[in-house]
Amino acid sequence: MPTKTKKKMKPNESDSTYFLKLVLYIVLGTMWLKFLDPIQIGNFQLSGIPIGLLLGLLFASHDHFQVDRKIEYAILIVMTIVSFFLPAGIVI
Repeated sequence: MPTKTKKKMKPNESDSTYFLKLVLYIVLGTMWLKFLDPIQIGNFQLSGIPIGLLLGLLFASHDHFQVDRKIEYAILIVMTIVSFFLPAGIVI
């Protein structure tokens, strides 16, 4: 007699939780630690450090949903690139 296998229930995420996470990644993507005087490293000039990107990558890597993780990475990278050219961030 065949035995019944139990189906694993996938965790469900509400729309409001998903939207809140997207807003969190947008805000994190705009966080920069910018310098008044850029730092010279060889021929490379460092004018800021994307601390929000680093924190966002840490948070996104621990997400339970694999599909959402790819979207979160894309949002973080796009917002970090866009906010590099905008006057956003903490200036030292």
